[in-house]
Amino acid sequence: MTVNHHVTRRGWILFAAMGVIWGIPYLLIKVAVGELSPASLVFLRTATAAVILLPLAAARGNLRPLLPHWRALLMYTGIEIAIPWFLLSEAEIHLSSSLTGLLVATVPLIGALLARATGAADRMAPRAVAGLMVGFAGVAALVGLDFSRSDLGAFGEMAVITVCYAVGPMIIARKLAAVPAAGVVAVSLVVTAAVYAPIGILQLPGSLVSANVIAAVATLAIVCTALAFLVFFALIAEVGPVRATIITYVNPAVALLLGVLLLHERLTMGAGAGFVLILLGSFLATRRAAPRTTVRSHDTVWASSET
Repeated sequence: MTVNHHVTRRGWILFAAMGVIWGIPYLLIKVAVGELSPASLVFLRTATAAVILLPLAAARGNLRPLLPHWRALLMYTGIEIAIPWFLLSEAEIHLSSSLTGLLVATVPLIGALLARATGAADRMAPRAVAGLMVGFAGVAALVGLDFSRSDLGAFGEMAVITVCYAVGPMIIARKLAAVPAAGVVAVSLVVTAAVYAPIGILQLPGSLVSANVIAAVATLAIVCTALAFLVFFALIAEVGPVRATIITYVNPAVALLLGVLLLHERLTMGAGAGFVLILLGSFLATRRAAPRTTVRSHDTVWASSET
């Protein structure tokens, strides 16, 4: 794949689209869990997106190559989608959408630590160590200034989510790097929808939910899941994997802005300080390193969803 050295107009458009597409799920999840259970939300989101992506993957011949790798595929599905998407929906019952978006922004920091701990990376440069310290100082500011004892369980769920999102790309790199990414995404959505179908359907409300919730679920499934992966693959093809991962630093800003403007969430001192420190720390910790969330896979490059 040829990577452009200069970002084209199309590249900037795709970049802006992804910054918004993967920045708005936190807002939409917050709206949806007002009337839907986390299991119902995950089921509706994954089932709808699977209906869109599975035929596309099948038409491209992306499904058959997955058969020998079914164990790794199931592991990836659980770590990257089934577990974190449920916990994220559960956590947003108690936490603001902006706060969850900022906490998910710590994934690059967790990824850098895991890469070092598992031997996937050499000894960290002083810049990376400083980045980790700055980033986790941001987490301390975020949690310390905005913490309440009633949120303890939700913060624990967010900790599990960040670890899952950091481990997911490692499974891709070590177990699924040679298989088509579109096929993995489609099958993962199908499996997750099947797992959550029994309880998700059982917990559906007895009456029709509001128009806002219907719109939130539809947007989550169609735009933030199905369309998001297609746009992200196009972005990678246009600007390359390194530049494409810069959206990691844009998404939490979008989540914070939308939470404050549309849901009237408070922009606290903890959120402001944590936002700056986490993004600065992530930038320093991952700078000059191979992007944590990208792995070459045939004619495409793998990327991990964090919402």
